Amino acid sequence: MALTYASYLKVDELLQLQLPQSDPEQHDEMLFITIHQVYELWFKQLLHELGKVAGDFDRGDTFGAIATFKRLCTIMKTLVGQLDILETMTPLSFSSFRDRLESSSGFQSVQFREFEYVLGYKRADMLQYHPEGGPGRHRLKRRINEPSVVDHFYNYLEKQGVAIPAALRAKQADEPNVPDKAVQDDLLRLYTTRGEVQILFELMTDFDEGLQEWRYRHVKLVERTIGNKKGSGGSMGVDFLKRSLFMSVFPDLWAIRHRL
Repeated sequence: MALTYASYLKVDELLQLQLPQSDPEQHDEMLFITIHQVYELWFKQLLHELGKVAGDFDRGDTFGAIATFKRLCTIMKTLVGQLDILETMTPLSFSSFRDRLESSSGFQSVQFREFEYVLGYKRADMLQYHPEGGPGRHRLKRRINEPSVVDHFYNYLEKQGVAIPAALRAKQADEPNVPDKAVQDDLLRLYTTRGEVQILFELMTDFDEGLQEWRYRHVKLVERTIGNKKGSGGSMGVDFLKRSLFMSVFPDLWAIRHRL
């Protein structure tokens, strides 16, 4: 059988995956399901692109990393834009089917947690939302023990003549990345002397800012929809989400701003 648009993209299978649980069916549940499924597809793409970035950094490929961070920044803008659509759902509309979510929660998104771990935001306590022995738990334990994008960025910096402090290299893989004054001094030197590296650093900062923007918009969406209630599945809700609002992926790039 000849390959077609539908068979290549598995369209028939894809369109069978939106299954509202409310009875009678509540109109906005379809939107809720569709948006979150699309998010999972974008999370998959983000992980795919970050895998390429890791390779770009390891090879010292400045222009390859520039191209990929341009794409990552555009995807982040798309993720923020999708919240505009979800915000057309009122709190009353959400409450009409919220009880059908039962124990499910966004905290259980394996791919989003992988995304955080790959970026170096490694919170081992978040493993509790994934049953021991399950495929999600296995993937996350693997990710938390892998070098982060920041660790690969250190590989890139070494290829640009930067001496990475031994303490950063000795850090356990499951520990979060931390800013470093010595690294910042070299970042400033590269930023002010290498035009192509300056472009890369700005794109990395754009991506970091885009992620913080998405976190903020997501928190406000949750707050306007459920207020201070616990999240679905008994998750910790708005107060917990607020704790990560201003977490930077590349804190050293932010730290040099006042020195430029």
